[in-house]
Amino acid sequence: MENRNSWYRRLPKVDILIDTEFSDEVEQYGKSMVTVCVNQEISRIREVIPHLHTEAELMQQLQDLHSHIKTALAESQSRHFRRVINATGVILHTNLGRAPLPEEIVTRAMQKLTGYTNLEYNLQSGERGERYAHFEEMICQITGAEAAFAVNNNAAAVLLMMSALGQGREIIVSRGEQIEIGGKFRIPDIMDQSGCHRVEVGTTNKTRLSDYEEALTENTAALLKVHTSNFRIEGFTENVSRQELVTLAQQYQIPVMEDLGSGVLIDLSRYGIKREPTVMDSLAAGVDLVSFSGDKLLGGPQAGIIVGKRKWVDLCKKHPLTRAMRVDKFTVAILEEIFALYQDFSFAISKIPVLSMLTADEKALRKKADRFCAQLAGLPSDYHVRTVVCESAAGGGSLPGEVLPSVGVRIENARMQAGEVQSKLHQAEEPLILRVENQGLLLDMRTLFPEELDRAAKLLKDQLK
Repeated sequence: MENRNSWYRRLPKVDILIDTEFSDEVEQYGKSMVTVCVNQEISRIREVIPHLHTEAELMQQLQDLHSHIKTALAESQSRHFRRVINATGVILHTNLGRAPLPEEIVTRAMQKLTGYTNLEYNLQSGERGERYAHFEEMICQITGAEAAFAVNNNAAAVLLMMSALGQGREIIVSRGEQIEIGGKFRIPDIMDQSGCHRVEVGTTNKTRLSDYEEALTENTAALLKVHTSNFRIEGFTENVSRQELVTLAQQYQIPVMEDLGSGVLIDLSRYGIKREPTVMDSLAAGVDLVSFSGDKLLGGPQAGIIVGKRKWVDLCKKHPLTRAMRVDKFTVAILEEIFALYQDFSFAISKIPVLSMLTADEKALRKKADRFCAQLAGLPSDYHVRTVVCESAAGGGSLPGEVLPSVGVRIENARMQAGEVQSKLHQAEEPLILRVENQGLLLDMRTLFPEELDRAAKLLKDQLK
């Protein structure tokens, strides 16, 4: 017993250990964090001592103490939120953060944000400015809108428009456009939350212009159109175009609002993608207020962009909800950079990852797949690796029903448990997210960045050896 008690006295004192052996770590992690880790490791040895049989075992514990503390410190700095490699082929993957941002614009934005900025300071007048001024003029030049601003997401934008224009009054909407977009965000709930009186017209599959006109009263504040960007109704259907709605609304001198959902600024039909209405289409038809997402087909940060006629945009800006929904300096910085790219549409397609992925041709995807197959050449001989034809999706509630032909790499092995491999890949420092199909692993080349191929190949080799 006396011998065992003496072992406890051989444990180093915390403050002396920190001062003599962990001064560099104190500089890197801070003294509080180092103290916590040192205390935890010494406490662990205290708990182990009663179970040790020889002095040699104690010495081994003491020798390992230093490395265990360093490991604990490193693990304390690991972050839960991290970058992942998306090999699913879903471009706007909601669970994976939707639109990836161009690296160069993030770098430029971060250079500004490491110091003070003129977020709400007008450098010309030396007085308070407006945070939307940094990108409003560019949005208007690109879309043809009279005015524009942004809030923190499109759901907020829709709620704000309804609250600003319709609180206490009636807003008319087609039953066929009373949609849910995910996360239980439903247009009827948002309309009710805004304080307006929701007036539904038509049926799920058929709404006519006369339905809107018959519902108009002296208390009608606006007509609402919602683009069904995440589903499609086919067959025995009828709906009212935005141009027809605008013509009707102008007769009664009331505004038209449109929730475009994912929103798009470039006509992608020239790349073989089914045409989606652009923001410019809506504004050209005379819609007074249009909202759309920043992190979907626009390819930017999470935001809800509101554009339209100055009278109505200004009304939204002045509403009390705008303060609660306003974008922060990070979003302002990224939005300014994103819209700068859109001043040349060809340039935007080449620089914005979402657009580059949507428009990638089969030749480029096959070249990437062949390169990736070559990088997997070191796998054991019983693995079958081949280039295959597959399908990608836009995702994120965009381009409903649109399937993008793609090229992938499939990995098969009779002894491989594909589900187990998938789970292990999720636990990597940079997780690899792929598809499991028919007991094989499938990596869609459309959503893999060229610089990620080496890292993805290494992760697979480490798991499949």
